[in-house]
Amino acid sequence: MKKQHKICVTSTSFSKTEGLRKELLAVFPNSFFNEDGRKYNSEELIEYLNDADGVILGLENMDSKVISALPDLQIISKYGVGLDNLDVEFAKSVGKKIGWTGGVNKQSAAEQALGLMLGICRNLYLSGYKLKQGVWDKNGGVQLAGKTVGIVGCGHVGSQVIRLLQPFGCEILINDILDKSEFAKKQGAVQVDFETIVKKADIISFHVPLTNLTHYMVNETQLNKMKSSAFVISNSRGPVVEQKALHQALIKKQIAGAALDVFEEEPPTDLEFLSLPNLIVTPHIGGNAKEAIEAMGRSAIKHLKDYFYGK
Repeated sequence: MKKQHKICVTSTSFSKTEGLRKELLAVFPNSFFNEDGRKYNSEELIEYLNDADGVILGLENMDSKVISALPDLQIISKYGVGLDNLDVEFAKSVGKKIGWTGGVNKQSAAEQALGLMLGICRNLYLSGYKLKQGVWDKNGGVQLAGKTVGIVGCGHVGSQVIRLLQPFGCEILINDILDKSEFAKKQGAVQVDFETIVKKADIISFHVPLTNLTHYMVNETQLNKMKSSAFVISNSRGPVVEQKALHQALIKKQIAGAALDVFEEEPPTDLEFLSLPNLIVTPHIGGNAKEAIEAMGRSAIKHLKDYFYGK
């Protein structure tokens, strides 16, 4: 008889998806879900995972302090692709297995980035909101076709955004810490330095992980170098954009607008910032299409199955 390993799920979207719950319980009957629908702090996370053998980790911060307090925990299976909330090196150093698959939600995130580009260029969001308030404002914005688009971060998501942009005939500039020249050549794009993208692009879309190099990549200095007609897009991680600096740039109309799916604080509470007319916002849903939720959940379950019962 199989040992009844205790599995705890922190992710709220996994916990709310009936199909994923059933699939996990079919393999691990002693599983528990985040029924509170909120992000646990460190103390709550330690209490919740106290005697768990495995965890399906969402966006909760799992640092060395939390990991050290969980001696029974054997595997951390990541729901999603971002690892900035998990101290991977420390976890490995104390014998914890990390279950992670890159790019599992890339189509969902890439489609949203394209949607934000189209929406902000063609003024779809603001004009629609105004119409709901009874205001008939026929400002159709500008076409995405033919614009210079800078893709910062050419990993799974950034690469997929570039593929989706092909029919629009954009000039595509790529910036990445790795050599992407072969991919760029195949896609008719050009790999350049970050400064070139900042100064030249009409639309700059960020698809980078949160690291020391990418923290506040979008700051006052860089915003001042952008075209006054430029749009900034980010559905990567909140602290990639310095929100205070972006707030001022939008008020002063140093750039034309921005579209954010991620924020320094989530959920954000700065209503003055959120209400700016040249800012489009969505509640961190880039990787949360129904199909992506299922794919991320099944990937996390597979890592647990492989670890406890073998491939």
